[in-house]
Amino acid sequence: MQIDKHKYFFYLFMFTLIFGVVLYAIIRFDYTDEICALALFSLFAACMFGTTDWEINKAFLVTLFIFIFYLSYSIFIGSNTKSGIFNDFFVEIKPYLAFFCVYSIKSKLSEGQKSIVKPVCVLVWGILFSIGIGELFIRRLTWIIFEHTSHYAAAVLIVSLCYLFCSKFTLRERIQFVLMLSIGLLSGRSKFYGFFALSVFMTLIFPYMKEFKLNLRSALALVGMLGIMILVAWEKIDVYFYQVLNGELEEDLVARFILYATMPMVLIDYFPFGSGFASFATYSSGVYYSHLYDKYGISGVWGISRDYYAFVADTYYPALAQFGVMGLILYASFWLYLFAKARTFYMVAKEENKCNFVLIILIISYIAIEGIADATFTSYRGFFVMMLAAAALTEMKERSATNVTGDLSLSNNTSYCT
Repeated sequence: MQIDKHKYFFYLFMFTLIFGVVLYAIIRFDYTDEICALALFSLFAACMFGTTDWEINKAFLVTLFIFIFYLSYSIFIGSNTKSGIFNDFFVEIKPYLAFFCVYSIKSKLSEGQKSIVKPVCVLVWGILFSIGIGELFIRRLTWIIFEHTSHYAAAVLIVSLCYLFCSKFTLRERIQFVLMLSIGLLSGRSKFYGFFALSVFMTLIFPYMKEFKLNLRSALALVGMLGIMILVAWEKIDVYFYQVLNGELEEDLVARFILYATMPMVLIDYFPFGSGFASFATYSSGVYYSHLYDKYGISGVWGISRDYYAFVADTYYPALAQFGVMGLILYASFWLYLFAKARTFYMVAKEENKCNFVLIILIISYIAIEGIADATFTSYRGFFVMMLAAAALTEMKERSATNVTGDLSLSNNTSYCT
């Protein structure tokens, strides 16, 4: 049975963008990303089993093996109840499924489909712009509509990235992308300020750098960009360093700081594979309350307590303690894998792949920045941007192959799972 994978991927892409990102916090249906994940995995399975050789990406197989190992390890050491372990297992594997399912079946958007997505992004941005401007006149408007300013900022950022993905990467479109992204500054999120500074550099300066070599010019550009990022994110730096050292940390940030401070102890005590699923700094570790919070004497901390654990998953990096030192290495290896693939395809076909290379750099940076103070990677936002990264990488791979072989049939957007 042949399946038009690009058509179904387009439907899923649009559904996830609208209901799984833009309207996620508004409709308050927490299982939207799970439904999208199931639909994507079903598409992947239909494509894979529709072939005679059951072709699957080797890195995907390795990732599945690693997660199954950690699942078995968690059950063996009793990191939490089985329900808690399985719940956390599905949450943690979800962004990797989003990436590898799309990349394995080589899903992408045709130029015709992009011509539909692009104006939709502009339309949605217009609505988000109206809400952002309305915040200047109606206090806490974004909170009322999106439940939190982080949801508003994420919607602006992801819609802008989709617009960039569907563009021809002309100077006009890059300026439009920066302008679209700029309304996210109204959210007042320090992390967004840093990402915005990086986006300006990658879209308006990087394209004019013929070779990305570490010379005086590029070094000055990087130092300047870093300086701007530090300047716009100074409020967050002040919170995490000055206020911590002077004992002036606000109550709602105590939990996050305590999780970071406890993380090294968990890594040492559970060397090398960590404390297991649903044991530390994840939502499941709060719902199925983990014994580690009592063990390390932090169960009485506001936001981590048994009765009130709202801030137990308020950050991502401490959760890597569940996977130990090996987990830290594996997590870094995945992002290096993604960057290395993108760079390889970019070096083969620079002009054709410049837009997607920039997009993937921005996605990696977005997840890296957000991980400091938000569990974005395992949330609905992480799920969609990983789909987007995989679609961009698929395009880069095909354009590189076309550039090398001259076989234009590789760019046929009406191909089927065969």
